[in-house]
Amino acid sequence: MKKKDSKLNAFHKYLIVSLMVVSFLLLGLIYFIGILPLNYFIFATSIFVVLNGSLILWLIKCKSKKKIFPSIISLLFLILMMIGIVYEINTISFLKKLGISTTIQNYSVVVLKEEKYTELKDLSEKEIGYLNSTENISEALRELETKVIIDSKKYSDLEKLEDDLINQEISAILFETSQLSIIKEANTDFNKSIKVIYSFDIETISEEIKKEVDVTNEPFNIYVSGIDTYGAIGTLSRSDVNIVLTVNPITNELHITSIPRDYYVPLAGKNNAKDKLTHAGIYGIEESVSTIEQLLNIDINYYIKVNFSSLIKIVDAIGPIEVYSNYAFTTSAYDENSEPYTFNKGLNILNGKQALAFSRERKSFAGGDRTRNENQEIILEAIIKKCLSPAILTKYNNLLNILSDSFITNLDDNDITKLIKKQLDSNSEWQITSYVLEGTDSYNFTYSYSGNKLYVMEPSQESVKEAQNRINNLLNTTN
Repeated sequence: MKKKDSKLNAFHKYLIVSLMVVSFLLLGLIYFIGILPLNYFIFATSIFVVLNGSLILWLIKCKSKKKIFPSIISLLFLILMMIGIVYEINTISFLKKLGISTTIQNYSVVVLKEEKYTELKDLSEKEIGYLNSTENISEALRELETKVIIDSKKYSDLEKLEDDLINQEISAILFETSQLSIIKEANTDFNKSIKVIYSFDIETISEEIKKEVDVTNEPFNIYVSGIDTYGAIGTLSRSDVNIVLTVNPITNELHITSIPRDYYVPLAGKNNAKDKLTHAGIYGIEESVSTIEQLLNIDINYYIKVNFSSLIKIVDAIGPIEVYSNYAFTTSAYDENSEPYTFNKGLNILNGKQALAFSRERKSFAGGDRTRNENQEIILEAIIKKCLSPAILTKYNNLLNILSDSFITNLDDNDITKLIKKQLDSNSEWQITSYVLEGTDSYNFTYSYSGNKLYVMEPSQESVKEAQNRINNLLNTTN
């Protein structure tokens, strides 16, 4: 009887070579990324060796007319490995973006709405006022002077600058956009009386301020800054969310310390002039970090900066989050991008926009900002728990794409991979605790707007001391 042919044709030879090359590339990238613990990597390598070896032997030994089934299985396995490589490349791309922080300053030229000026050239040889204390103001003025001849006038007081425009002592103002937000705190009608006729951005690399530690073996602090804007994360603006995460990787404990946005504190980089903590954000993440370090007498090792858009995109990427509210309430519509939502006392399932509304609301509560800080902690804890759950793996690639432009941090790829590897290796549950600093309602002059008294919260020294003790206790716990 004639022996049935089991020789390999060119297609099967290419298929076998492809299986070997792609599996080698997949495993090489896994090793390069460095997220998997060694025992996981050895297990993954063993599985791929066994599967590849079995498929290759099947293709070699199988009779020619019966090779269609092992060929289909091999092609499917090859496709799955190639999808895995895409995930790995996305992971590498994401990780390499970490640790690079940029600052974007949005500048606007504004005039009175009643004026006939409609574009920058209409201000040729007109007097334009500017605030001298603004970062990079010289570069901003140079940008204007490349477009039009101007007569610039320097101011040291924001209120005086505002008044001179209203009284037509000057024709226009060159504003760093976050300053408009401060003016609106004191004069809600100012925005209605002006119009923007020209805008531009200045982008710079942020100062390196991290204090590195071994994140898998030493406790550390991360400052979370949530700025009150949509769009680009690097934009300078008020920091409405100010949270210190104290992480102890030895005991698997995480402590969340929330500081009210209107806390009346000395700005460390402004000769300790007093201002609202939220205003520190308009001078850069470095100012917020140094001010909080001084307030709590701690070192902040790293920071994470997000904004309104970030929160919406992150929550939508990981799927709805579960939060437990202490109150039933309906939120306000804070801007043209928001809408009211109603929340129940107890369990609520939230998408991104609902999570943002939940974390921004304060007018519905007798506790005002205090309750808002508590709700921000609830949202943050829900996000952390969702990210630590196995369900996050099914949304991994989408989450990476969303996160790539949703936050800025000075944690680098090495820090992140070490933390992920440790968590995968131990699969430990984390104990999460929280604390909100207290204070008393007051009105006082601020560094950023010295002309009128604004609402501030005078810190409770007992509360500040309690926060310091809680943080230091966790930093000093080793077992």
